[in-house]
Amino acid sequence: MNETEAALVRLSASLASRDRERIATSLHAAKDVASDEAVEEAILQSYLFLGYPAALQALQSWRELAPLAETRRAEDLHWEDWAARGERVCGVVYAGQYERLRRNVAGLHPDLERWMLVEGYGKVLGRPALPLRTRELCIVALLASQDAREQLYSHLRGALNAGASAEQVRGALEIALAGVPAERSAVALDTWREVLARRQPDATAAGSPSAAPRSER
Repeated sequence: MNETEAALVRLSASLASRDRERIATSLHAAKDVASDEAVEEAILQSYLFLGYPAALQALQSWRELAPLAETRRAEDLHWEDWAARGERVCGVVYAGQYERLRRNVAGLHPDLERWMLVEGYGKVLGRPALPLRTRELCIVALLASQDAREQLYSHLRGALNAGASAEQVRGALEIALAGVPAERSAVALDTWREVLARRQPDATAAGSPSAAPRSER
């Protein structure tokens, strides 16, 4: 990862921690190396994974450092545009699992499948202000400490599918797991090993954290 991506990943991990002091520190650090727009995109997308309250609180803290730019405008697109963009972006993230994902989510509820494409991947994750690779690395950080193994698995794969190397994804995961309880960390690292093993068996040793503890399942 470059310096900007690492700062945005640390910010995303701090958002997931919901620790206001840690968030404030990460916002200051990110402002030193990333554009204001990039920081805002990392915060904005967090609402998909952490909810509106967490995103609103983070933006309130951010506004103390960076007032809203007069040039910042809401995206002038309609839901049909978001749907088309969402299909493209989701197709990149899920690759060969894309159609299966849509069937599975539609089986839970057809509206949820539509919201996933239009709201999640079209309106938010498809925004051009931040590269998809960077977004996926940040999402890994948002999910790593949560009880969301299936979603973490999908976005670890998604980061690779979006162009991140195994080393970059591993780095994002290690940043995200700093200070995370050992049990939760073990689940996340085990999930990463599974992604590598299924994607490319001979890459497991090269891409797995050297000191990764084994978890029992």
